[in-house]
Amino acid sequence: MKKTITLALLLTIGLLNAQAFKGDGDIKFDLGATIQEGGSGIRVSSDFGLGENMSFGFITSYLLSVSKDDLGKTPDFGDRIDVKGRFNANLGNVFQLDPKMDIYPGLDLGLRNFGAHLGFRYFFTEGFGIFTEAGIPIASYKTSPVGFDKLNNQFVFNIGASFNL
Repeated sequence: MKKTITLALLLTIGLLNAQAFKGDGDIKFDLGATIQEGGSGIRVSSDFGLGENMSFGFITSYLLSVSKDDLGKTPDFGDRIDVKGRFNANLGNVFQLDPKMDIYPGLDLGLRNFGAHLGFRYFFTEGFGIFTEAGIPIASYKTSPVGFDKLNNQFVFNIGASFNL
């Protein structure tokens, strides 16, 4: 019984101190799923706080499950992977959200396009939370992407776990 009460108190204290974005020096690591038309896969990202409401980061995604094209071909490694650099405006405190929550619109520059994203993080404890993010291309490097060029070059939805480092 004492162990249960102690564990409940520790979890409660952890929930009270959880903070989604701390500002300068903050480091986040996200691991999750990426879902888009024609494929789904894994996504890994990191964000580094630059100031009270700014961060930059990197994203890598790889599509594990991809639909075949009309000729029965499957995409190669280069069609499945994407790497991006990004900039976020962390606005949780601007909108006066609970400190455990953060909403972050941003811009990203990747192997296939220049795009935008909108994300949300919620931290249960100081070190663990969840995230969801949606992204769209603003300008594609290919003017009319077709076939596998559309992979990682269209609306994408991401969801997963977020960690404070």
